[in-house]
Amino acid sequence: MAEKRQGLFSRKKNKDSSAAPAKQRKVAKQFQPLQDNAGKKPEPGRGSFSQSLKNFIMCGKAAEKEDTNKFGYRPTDLSTASIECAEMSNYVVKADQVPEMVRIMHQRLASPETADVRLFMNILRMAEEHPTGVVLTLLRCAPTCDRAAVMMWRTIGSSSPTVEKVLPTLICVMEDWPVHSMFTSDGDDTDVFALAATLVLWVIIQVPKCQEATHNYAPCLLVALVVQICDSTVHSSEEVDTFWKQCQEEHHLNTNPSRFAVQTMKALLCRLRCDNVVMEMGRKHGWDTLLCADTQHYAVGLLARVMRRDFVPLCSRIALHLLGLLSMEGHRWDLPFLAFLVEVLECLDLKECSDSVLEIMSRYLQNECRERRRLALRGLVVLSKDPSMARRMGTVSQRLVDVLGDADGEVVRMSLSVFMNVLQYKNILVGREKLLVRSFLLPFLQDNSHMQLLSTQLFEKVMDLVVDEGKKPLKRIVSQSLLPLFLHCHEENQRVAEASMKTLHCATGFLKKRGLKQLVKKEKLPKFGKCLLAEDTSRAAEQLRRALRYLESPQEPLREAAIRFMGVAGRHLRGQPGELQLICSALEELANDSCLSVRSLALQTLHIVRAVATVQYSILENLDHQLRRVWKTWLRVSGLGYLCCWSSAQR
Repeated sequence: MAEKRQGLFSRKKNKDSSAAPAKQRKVAKQFQPLQDNAGKKPEPGRGSFSQSLKNFIMCGKAAEKEDTNKFGYRPTDLSTASIECAEMSNYVVKADQVPEMVRIMHQRLASPETADVRLFMNILRMAEEHPTGVVLTLLRCAPTCDRAAVMMWRTIGSSSPTVEKVLPTLICVMEDWPVHSMFTSDGDDTDVFALAATLVLWVIIQVPKCQEATHNYAPCLLVALVVQICDSTVHSSEEVDTFWKQCQEEHHLNTNPSRFAVQTMKALLCRLRCDNVVMEMGRKHGWDTLLCADTQHYAVGLLARVMRRDFVPLCSRIALHLLGLLSMEGHRWDLPFLAFLVEVLECLDLKECSDSVLEIMSRYLQNECRERRRLALRGLVVLSKDPSMARRMGTVSQRLVDVLGDADGEVVRMSLSVFMNVLQYKNILVGREKLLVRSFLLPFLQDNSHMQLLSTQLFEKVMDLVVDEGKKPLKRIVSQSLLPLFLHCHEENQRVAEASMKTLHCATGFLKKRGLKQLVKKEKLPKFGKCLLAEDTSRAAEQLRRALRYLESPQEPLREAAIRFMGVAGRHLRGQPGELQLICSALEELANDSCLSVRSLALQTLHIVRAVATVQYSILENLDHQLRRVWKTWLRVSGLGYLCCWSSAQR
């Protein structure tokens, strides 16, 4: 085995250590274990042990006495021979000695002389006792991970407990781009390249015995690799490029830093027995997507979905780690973190982390970035399906309402979906009835049929759930919704039309308008518009302005329904030339409509409205008109106004 090792090294032998290996082998043969019985004479091994300790002392310098029971001397200099001594296992290595010892070990392995097996045992022992010092020193003295360093790292990788101790430091270095700065016991704070730590991780995970340790630290390692992939893709520098060229020459690599980080992630997943994740990501071009700065969060989301199928426990651990990172505001790579977290929320035990999850989603709901808002809403949609979480979402209802006015239709749709899940529990309505009902009308006025369907369903649900004391402030808002609901009953989308009809029936019942409710129940929609205007002619102008926007609808049935309603409204606006002129201007624009039926109906209605506008009222007719308005107002206030519409419904 010694002959095989000798062939790995090409550096020249140090003159100062030429005689050391031979002498050390001779000393090692004479060594015997220490005896507990102090009464016996010292055995030959005792003398060799003293000789080994003397190798730690620099020639020509006095030895320093140390407060220790076993040993009378503290080494002031470290020789090549001393680091291969079997007796070193009994020697307490001080933290300030670690950097120098690591450098000597590295030099010894880099020499052409065959290293004693005890050297590797001492490497393991020192890495277990002083993991941070060993990792940082070795990264500094061999940043490109030369052959001697590879042997040291593989030695460390052969012991799972030792790997567990060095991984936290490696992860810490990997997450700092482009360099990590930390003092070692000798005061050295030389910057360490983050890529150097990734290179070391790549070496360690090739050792099969490291599997248990990498499994225990898998969440931190995967997140650290995501950070490095994102950093190396977006942020590059001449310093990093120069360092990486040296690594390429040392290890014959033909990849750039970001691709190498991806390769390391693949190797780690394979070590974790997630080979199918690697293959599925490749099949869906996920690795290439991860290397593009604009699509990295999509790729991380895809990785989460692929892992979620077969590795739920691992996904849960990664999610918990990400919760800790996202709880601290301002992380530079929060977008890919959020993308992963949203995909694996179902893997979490929400009883343990519900507060932090809800706080994070609520915070990102207000973010200016559209992608972050979308991800937060996707997370809230998932959370709202859990009964315990849905009951607690009253705290974010105001922020959800604010989002309903967003120009992004997908954001509005998801907000409505959250409300649909949450409104199964009445407690969210307390004190928010008016706000919610008004907000649900906003998406209803958009042209997206899916959002209109959700909006009508939510509107109906709120009216069903609201308690008696909350009805009074809602009546005016619900009354304003009657005309939009009536017009949407003419939707081409049958599901939206049916939902609008059902909600209109609920709204008329909520307002206790029996006549209108009967018309809706019997589907006598042509008479509904007339009765709605006849019930309160003083609001004809207000209703007219609501109908005007529907003249721009892309759906022909909606435009035709709006024109008919405006024709009826025109008859109630006699003596109001300004409002009549508004109707005429709108209808004139429709005279050139692409649809023949709309064009024809607009011209007919325009003729009727112009005729109404030219009719002159006599004094008696004006008086009669005013008396009728007063009478109808009194009937409405006294609660008898439904009789007029009731008689129309019966006919």
